[in-house]
Amino acid sequence: MPTIRIEGTEIEFESAPDDVVLRAALRSGLGFPYECNVGACGNCRFELLEGKVEHEWDSPPAWGDRDLKRNRYLGCQARALTDCRIKLRQDESCVSKHRPLRTRARLTETRPITHDISEFAFMPDEAVSFLPGQYALLDLPGVEGRRAYSMCNLPSDGGAWRFQIKRVPGGAGTAKLFDGLNEGDEVGIDGPFGMAWLREDAPRDIVCIAGGSGLSPMISIVRAAAASESLAGRQIHFFYGGRAPRDICGEALLGELPGWGEHIHYCAAISEEGHGDWPGPVGFVHDLARKELGESLAGHEIYFGGPPAMSQAVQKMLFDLKVPFGQVHFDQFF
Repeated sequence: MPTIRIEGTEIEFESAPDDVVLRAALRSGLGFPYECNVGACGNCRFELLEGKVEHEWDSPPAWGDRDLKRNRYLGCQARALTDCRIKLRQDESCVSKHRPLRTRARLTETRPITHDISEFAFMPDEAVSFLPGQYALLDLPGVEGRRAYSMCNLPSDGGAWRFQIKRVPGGAGTAKLFDGLNEGDEVGIDGPFGMAWLREDAPRDIVCIAGGSGLSPMISIVRAAAASESLAGRQIHFFYGGRAPRDICGEALLGELPGWGEHIHYCAAISEEGHGDWPGPVGFVHDLARKELGESLAGHEIYFGGPPAMSQAVQKMLFDLKVPFGQVHFDQFF
């Protein structure tokens, strides 16, 4: 098993031949910087000083010829072929409270939420815990590459990992999930990952902004906040956006929680005009959040998840409002 040594330190860790450098480091309890975990963001880039690696994906979006010339690779894609010496700046915030574990899991339940979002429940072969808001990588049979999906439930939910997933037109991963898996079928599961977990020690009220399958981690966060003694009485504002009325969801799930209507508040918007039967606001969800809370947004702990355009719009809005970076939590994987 190859050994990886971090330059300028005494730190070494082993990486299994079928694992990648990033996740092997996280399994060893190290703070290897990352975000998307699927080759799209480049935050896990490292410099290879000695040894040999190869990428699982030949051409990940966040890696190119310039990186190759500088001997830089992506930790989420690089498998060590030999012992290696690497250079990177560790980030203690990336140390996972629950070390990621690779295991198998069986599909135990599927239920629809909207016309194109369903909840999938998997029971892992080994007990693995996670923090509300984190995600896992699914290795689906017959599908090349892993897919990142956020859990929607609580770690105390009988050991199951539940994911609210939106069907992607033409997407191989969601086609397999929606059309090619039956109860009892097995998948590979690797996790937990992600830094956008619920901060129970934060003193502020909470805002969750979601669109599409960004619903899943936000539901997990609100469920955990509603059950937390340290967050008792905290105001939670949940904003959800979709194109049309049939895309809107989440209110019924939140309505099951203690504090609904008193501490937990829900508001949704659609972005398409022309739906005369829609009783709510029309516009983008980040504009809805700003309209409802205004400048007071800067005084909240903010979590968000959704498609790239929504995520970018929320980030810009929060930057314009000068919301402190430490109060903003999201995972960038698409």
